[in-house]
Amino acid sequence: MTETVLVTGATGYLASHVVKVFQEAGYKVRGTVRSLKDPDKLNWLKNLCPDAKHPLELVEANLLDPGSWKDAVKGCTYVMHVASPFPMGHVENEDDVIKPAVEGTKNVLQKCAEAGTVRKVVLTSSVVAVHGEDEIEPGKAYTEEDWTNCESKTVGAYSKSKTLAEKAAWDFVKNLEGSEKFELSVINPMLILGPVLNVTSGTSVEVMKRFMENQMTALPQVGLVICDVRDVALAHLRAMTIPEAANHRHLIYSANMWLKEVADILAKEFRPQGYTIPTMHCPYFVLWLASFFNKTAKSYLSRVGRQLKIDNTRMRTVLKIEPRDVSSTLNDMVYSLIDHGIIKKTDKYRGKKVEIKAEE
Repeated sequence: MTETVLVTGATGYLASHVVKVFQEAGYKVRGTVRSLKDPDKLNWLKNLCPDAKHPLELVEANLLDPGSWKDAVKGCTYVMHVASPFPMGHVENEDDVIKPAVEGTKNVLQKCAEAGTVRKVVLTSSVVAVHGEDEIEPGKAYTEEDWTNCESKTVGAYSKSKTLAEKAAWDFVKNLEGSEKFELSVINPMLILGPVLNVTSGTSVEVMKRFMENQMTALPQVGLVICDVRDVALAHLRAMTIPEAANHRHLIYSANMWLKEVADILAKEFRPQGYTIPTMHCPYFVLWLASFFNKTAKSYLSRVGRQLKIDNTRMRTVLKIEPRDVSSTLNDMVYSLIDHGIIKKTDKYRGKKVEIKAEE
């Protein structure tokens, strides 16, 4: 009998790739969505894998409604818990982000335990559960053993939400007994970039739009820690199927790049196609002046000249994933954003067929 895999938050940027990976691998996939009231809006998701052995099943579920997860989890052997609230803009009350993340994770795991059929859960956490935004130790290579200090005043609401949700998951699984017991693996990706499968928004999209729509006149020496969405999706499959991945965290990391390095890659590919991409360096003094009236500039100040070092040994040796070339990650994402109308086409745009498959 074909095993069923549940993917939470199936319409999300990463989750849709996870759905695709598991369908391509031959699993029966069930995805959760917030609403089924307008099925036409979900056709793109159902058609991600036309040659799938089993059609995608969609069910409604809400992170803060424990009862909604009983039917979602019923009969599933594996659960990919990808869904998590992500704040766009300033957060007035951090509990508005932390509570849904922590309680939502507990709700899903509780129903997994009660179902009696779930053998493994793969939880999507984040690199922000490994280190705080402004807590980078110079020269230190961060590993799965590191945790963000939620007591630090420099740690924001989103970082706290991912850290506390992951810790809640580990605590929950540790206390399971008998038929309720299942294995847990955790995926901790960096900033996820790479092709989108539908019209979407979020931090990843906004980062690329800033480059492509010339929203930055000059680039401070600030680093981006990047991974490819296709690698992250594949990591979920590998974490589920590889026994050595059980009861471990896995940092998914491709490269650490200065903003100017990212811009140079994009400029080489897209300037000939009519796009204006900034590549000029912004001196610290100019950034400091701008920080008095620009929130983005202010957020960059503490990050100037600092790069986060990541040890992705488990990704390569346990999950058997070699990071994709970062040029492919960046360029493929922009092509997909243009083709989905998120970034406007220019008269010189020539396009490119983007490779979506997670495993090459």
